[in-house]
Amino acid sequence: MKSDPSASAAPLRGLVGPLRSSEPVRVTPTPSAAVVLLEEAADLLVVHLDFPGALQTCERAWLSLDKDGPAEEPAGTSSEVKCSLCVVGIQALAEMDRWQEVLPWVLRYYQVPEKLPAKVLELCVLLYSKMQEPGAILDAARAWLQDPDNQGLPEYGALVQLHLHRVLLPLGCLSEAEELAVGSVTFSEEQRLDALQAISTARKQQNQQLSHSKEVQKLNQAQKLNQEDSFSHKFLSLLMLLRRLWNSAVSHFFSLPFRKSLLAALILCLLVVRFDPASPSSLPFLYKLVQLFHRIRETMFSPFYPLPTHD
Repeated sequence: MKSDPSASAAPLRGLVGPLRSSEPVRVTPTPSAAVVLLEEAADLLVVHLDFPGALQTCERAWLSLDKDGPAEEPAGTSSEVKCSLCVVGIQALAEMDRWQEVLPWVLRYYQVPEKLPAKVLELCVLLYSKMQEPGAILDAARAWLQDPDNQGLPEYGALVQLHLHRVLLPLGCLSEAEELAVGSVTFSEEQRLDALQAISTARKQQNQQLSHSKEVQKLNQAQKLNQEDSFSHKFLSLLMLLRRLWNSAVSHFFSLPFRKSLLAALILCLLVVRFDPASPSSLPFLYKLVQLFHRIRETMFSPFYPLPTHD
């Protein structure tokens, strides 16, 4: 956020008036320490671009005001100095990209949002709106606008419009914005119509976004269901393929001749159990296995015994 010299110097105008050559020389009172520090902070901000130094100088000026008290300042000057210090401090924080600290920083000196000067609240609303974080200033602006002491200020109407267009509408608080536009006495008829038109446009956009989000949600659910159905179909297809392969392997195995089946069983046994045929310990097992095969073959393949014949 770039510094605006005219905006930075604006709060300082009126504190010390310029001296014209046609006027008689008057003895002006010595400025207080807070005013001197305010001028120093503005100089650091605008001329030297020393933003941390400007912020620290503003804080020193606040301490000086709290120490001296209102008796050291003419009527109205103390409040102007405080407002100017806030303006310089807000700009310094924004330049250092510490805009999140702006509202807590000013509330540290004013304690409650209702006591904020109108200029300070306006800068806070514009800053948080520009950073697309209007929700950070929502409660403070509500409290300030609802305070009866602030409703008689000349800046009240401008702040109502600023709050409506920069805070409520971006946040989607359309009902609150409509109540504010209809019930505020500071709105002219033209301003009220413009505000209601902006609220109607925002409501249409909100409804379109809501319907679009519902359609996107339905589409995502349909895609998820399709993916689940596709996975189930693929899994069932894989199971059917494995079943066919198993049935084919079993039917092929049982279609082999008996000798080949026994040989395959022997080889499978040797592979699974890992017998070593050359090992002496495996010879008795192999011998018994061969005898068993011979008995099975003689039983199954020997010719039938001939029936006895009588002469």
